[in-house]
Amino acid sequence: MTSAELLDYCMGKPGAEQSTQNQHGANQIKVGGVMFAMFCDCQGHEAVSLKTSTGMAGKLRAEHTCILPGKNLNKAHWNTVVLDGTLPDSQFYSLIDSSYQTVISGLEEHLRQEIGN
Repeated sequence: MTSAELLDYCMGKPGAEQSTQNQHGANQIKVGGVMFAMFCDCQGHEAVSLKTSTGMAGKLRAEHTCILPGKNLNKAHWNTVVLDGTLPDSQFYSLIDSSYQTVISGLEEHLRQEIGN
């Protein structure tokens, strides 16, 4: 899985918008003005940071060596996944879907309706 493929998948989500206007120079993907994915460099490797529940964050880190605490983000809610080829593609899609849904569920009702969720 490449960062370009993951970015395309993220951008296919309803309401997804891309932004690079941030202090880290990372490529952020937002919905309703709230970030659900951030493409960045992690120790010389391409990586993507995704939002998750506090319970799942630690569980995922314990199960996969390529999943680290969120780089430059709240480590209780964000994991950074290094694109090193060890995580199955289906897991990437699941993590992105979960991150997107986590953010959507926290948006105000009128924003969810505008987005179509």
